[in-house]
Amino acid sequence: MFAKLLGVNTDQGPPAPKEGDLFKTIRLYGKTFELRYGFYEECDRHTPYAEPVAIYPDFIKQPQYTHEGLPFVTEMQAPCEHFDGRKNEDSGCGECIFYRCCEELLGICDCPKNRRLVDADGIVQNE
Repeated sequence: MFAKLLGVNTDQGPPAPKEGDLFKTIRLYGKTFELRYGFYEECDRHTPYAEPVAIYPDFIKQPQYTHEGLPFVTEMQAPCEHFDGRKNEDSGCGECIFYRCCEELLGICDCPKNRRLVDADGIVQNE
């Protein structure tokens, strides 16, 4: 009551996200991606002031494709050998002319050299 009278904001806001909490569900080209809070590096998990961040899929380790055979990529992932853009040591797919942003930091690569043949179930046929 006194805080209200003095004009002090005691509202702490929403609680900080915890590791494993859902950040967002994104549906692109018939695929669903759940982005959950977590840590990219193990050392961050043990840093006192580090808070979990949205974890994006690792499409380099686990490639996924649209039904048209275009690979999903994240804006910040390491670019492939067909990268076409201004490159520096921090360049990611987001700086490539073939990157097509869809939602958040998820997109697709429309480089013809990265396209794959995919069957009706979304399974890559030519790897």
